[in-house]
Amino acid sequence: MKLNTEMNDVKTLGHSGSQLSTRSQMKRIRASNQRIPKWAYLLFIILAAFVTYRILQHRASEIKTAQPPARPASVAKVVTKDVPLYLDEIGTCAAYETVQVQAQVSGQITARHFQDGSDVKKGDPLFTIDPRPYQATFDQAKAQAALDQVTLKRQEDLRARKVISQQDYDTAVANAQKSKAAVDAAQVNLDYCYLKSPINGRVGLRNVDVGNLVGPSTAPLVTIQGLDPIYTDFTVAENDLPLVRKYLGGPNVKVQTYLADGSITPRMGDLYFIDNAVQPGSGTVKARGVAPNPDRALWPSEFVRVRFILDTLKDAMLVPSQAVQVSQSGPFVFVVKSDNTVDLRPVAPGQRQDGDLTVIESGVKAGETVVVTGQLALSPGAKITPQPYAAQTPGSSQSPQAGTPKSAMSYE
Repeated sequence: MKLNTEMNDVKTLGHSGSQLSTRSQMKRIRASNQRIPKWAYLLFIILAAFVTYRILQHRASEIKTAQPPARPASVAKVVTKDVPLYLDEIGTCAAYETVQVQAQVSGQITARHFQDGSDVKKGDPLFTIDPRPYQATFDQAKAQAALDQVTLKRQEDLRARKVISQQDYDTAVANAQKSKAAVDAAQVNLDYCYLKSPINGRVGLRNVDVGNLVGPSTAPLVTIQGLDPIYTDFTVAENDLPLVRKYLGGPNVKVQTYLADGSITPRMGDLYFIDNAVQPGSGTVKARGVAPNPDRALWPSEFVRVRFILDTLKDAMLVPSQAVQVSQSGPFVFVVKSDNTVDLRPVAPGQRQDGDLTVIESGVKAGETVVVTGQLALSPGAKITPQPYAAQTPGSSQSPQAGTPKSAMSYE
């Protein structure tokens, strides 16, 4: 019992001693805190702020260094102008007039007055058939007609004196008329001996030479084709008929004819004919245009390109064709903002036009700037170094635009 009491007294003293030690330490700390001046705290805050600013500045420079540099890209403005709505087809030319010169009387050809392949005008001589037999017939008919006219005059005098009967007078009148008709017929046959061109055109290769015997039953002597103006025959696909019917008969419907190599100036003409039925085998409709051909640059049966213009699109928005890109979401262009960053803009392209331009039906506004080349290195928000786009020269593309979409519908 005495031992336990002593142990409890020792524990109580030890606990009391530790409390006294802790209190003395707290007093020393408070005393030391009271000795730190206030300017030290202010200096510490300033130093901490400076260190924080330097850290943030270093991180910002790292972020700026990590951003990709501005990419070079060619840009162009969205322009507006009137452009055609059209269909591009393949066609062939056909002569405006084709005449096969045929002998109307029998006889031997005594002269040829043209060179094969030369141009002739209406009324120019072509061949001469021996006119002597027909000249003799004509002279004989004239003589008989003169005799009948004298007889008729005599009969008129006798009838006035009531010497002859009415029947004799009527016979004299009929003979005079008959002889006059014989003269006219002989004159026609004599004129047929001198074959002349019935149209303005170009003669082909002659089928007969001087000395040949010809007649109404022989083959044509030569063929003449009128080349100015000239027809252009082409077809319209059945799928395009609703669009054609929409504009058919309008004031802007035209047919433009040109060669694929662009060697001649395109000829603007009118729609001359369009068939009223679809061809069963091909699913197309025949059409024909007529165009001026004063220089004879277009020849019959020559293959040509045909632009069937249906209407004119007023104030259409145009961009260079290279500006339009295609992704899984559809066609788009990169539009350049004022800070030279780009924005991806979905668009609805229309037809491709001459001069390497494409109609944009929606998605951009007139005056905006679009990226033409360098799109592969861009993404939305990327910064570029804009450079003016150098458009293709007229000699670098065919005229009008070879390889343009056949359909006049929107981008497919």
